[in-house]
Amino acid sequence: MTGALTARLADIAAQADVSEATASRVLNGKPGVAAATRQRVLAAVDVLGYERPARARQRSAGLVGLVIPELTNPIFPAFAQVIEQSLSGYGFTPVLGTRMLGGATEDELVGQLVERDVSGIIFLSGLHADLTADPTRYARLAERGVPFVLINGYNESISAPFVSPDDQAAAAMAVDHLRQLGHRRIGLAVGPERFVPTRRKVAGFIRAVGEERPYIQHTLFTVEGGHAAAGALIEEGCTGIVCGSDLMALGAVRAARQRGLAVPHEVSVVGYDDSELNAFTDPPLTTVRQPVRAMANAAVHALLEPMGGSPMADTEFVFQPELVVRGSTAHAPDR
Repeated sequence: MTGALTARLADIAAQADVSEATASRVLNGKPGVAAATRQRVLAAVDVLGYERPARARQRSAGLVGLVIPELTNPIFPAFAQVIEQSLSGYGFTPVLGTRMLGGATEDELVGQLVERDVSGIIFLSGLHADLTADPTRYARLAERGVPFVLINGYNESISAPFVSPDDQAAAAMAVDHLRQLGHRRIGLAVGPERFVPTRRKVAGFIRAVGEERPYIQHTLFTVEGGHAAAGALIEEGCTGIVCGSDLMALGAVRAARQRGLAVPHEVSVVGYDDSELNAFTDPPLTTVRQPVRAMANAAVHALLEPMGGSPMADTEFVFQPELVVRGSTAHAPDR
């Protein structure tokens, strides 16, 4: 270790919350440091803006594919970042494949990853979550000896480890919050019905509102989709709107304001995911937070087992979400 890194060893150790001796072992490529600790030290080097010394760069233990949807929704890059950090901590090199309209399909990305001889693949919100898609593509992947883990979207037709948030609890949590604020007519703006997370949110919502005629609008998980759905729900008299994503919630806020309604004093809006930007929106967005770090780390650990030779688990790991109250919800208006 030379130059600036030598002078900044104390800063790196403090950032990583380790001793200077431990930080020095990592930066000099010495053995005897736990993988998680090594990862923290290297992450500290990155955060502080230093280049990793050559001796700290370990030879890759193999490639692991990560297949995600488009990058415009902040929740997907958030998952990707944690997964990549976790894989790097175990010595694996992540290979990112992004599905985009007009770009490579999931099957094409998988084919490219298999050609590169990846040790395993993590799918985030992929075709496994779409009940109209053919699940046998994953059976074929297993037959080729490629371990994989699926995040967001349990499918009983696929034998694999799943990592999911409790979408039913998330929707119920949002409804309970609005009920406590006095809202009596609450609507749900959510994505297409063919997706498993959508169906689970709808089930949780219906159970929580307990109405004969629940107010539900299916649309796209986008700002435009949220705008359209919220407009219809507001016309139905809803004063509280639960959204299937934060992007939809931002669209819902815009729809309310276009109708001359103040958020949150006339219409309250709850998002889902919790991007780091939510605290800086206008108003700051109340949302249900996906436990991204815990889910991402669980997915990596679930993949490491079969990559190490153990049988691939056939189970779903379900994680509890958390309500984060900010400025987009308030007591229901007097009407």
